[in-house]
Amino acid sequence: MNKRFRRDLDDDDNLDRWLLTYADLITLLLAFFIVMYSMSQLDAKKFGKMTEALTGVLRGGESILNEQTDHTKTGHGLLNIGDLSMIQRHVEERFKSLNEELEIATEVTERGLVVHVMESALFRPGSADLHPKARKVLDIVADFARPLPNHIRVEGHTDDTPINTRIYPSNWELSSARATEVVRYLIDEHGIPADRISALGYGQFRPVAPNNTAENRARNRRVDIVVLTMELTLTEPSSSLYDMTAQK
Repeated sequence: MNKRFRRDLDDDDNLDRWLLTYADLITLLLAFFIVMYSMSQLDAKKFGKMTEALTGVLRGGESILNEQTDHTKTGHGLLNIGDLSMIQRHVEERFKSLNEELEIATEVTERGLVVHVMESALFRPGSADLHPKARKVLDIVADFARPLPNHIRVEGHTDDTPINTRIYPSNWELSSARATEVVRYLIDEHGIPADRISALGYGQFRPVAPNNTAENRARNRRVDIVVLTMELTLTEPSSSLYDMTAQK
């Protein structure tokens, strides 16, 4: 009789063990949903923050992403291709509002947002001195570029017509001088941080059209203002990185 009673008790214990497994499963599911909920809340905050920042840019404001975080290390706040495409549409509308026939084109490539400004909109032939109407163009560029955390690269280009003057012995010097003049204007007149902008001169070696007609040569004589993608921005040297190294 005692043996039968103990066997009945053991059977009851075995039947109740499934409750332990069930309780563990419920606990794991609860933890899983808590984690998923937390992640969704974090993404929503980031999305809301980016939406607010982009709205500030599109309205010409300066409230975008002026945070004290290290963009070079984390990429936090840097704009991607989709964000730059939104800004492109706004920039084109601003240029159209000038109601002037300016030879300007924009495009979004794998490098980022590129603003092609033809020579006629910035310089006189063979010169790197900005003429008056160039300021209207660069002021619009500065309005959208200044608040952005992405690196800005200004590239000077010429056609293949040789130049040999005292100031510009070749197209290398002319294209570099033009890019530098644009950079200087954006820094001095609009306060774009000098460590977020750079100047390059390519001479005649990065044409967008064959140098076989007057029209094509005019297309090649240009300054490209490139707002680099997040990925390319992270490859640019950063003064903050040098400052941290110096402090060590």
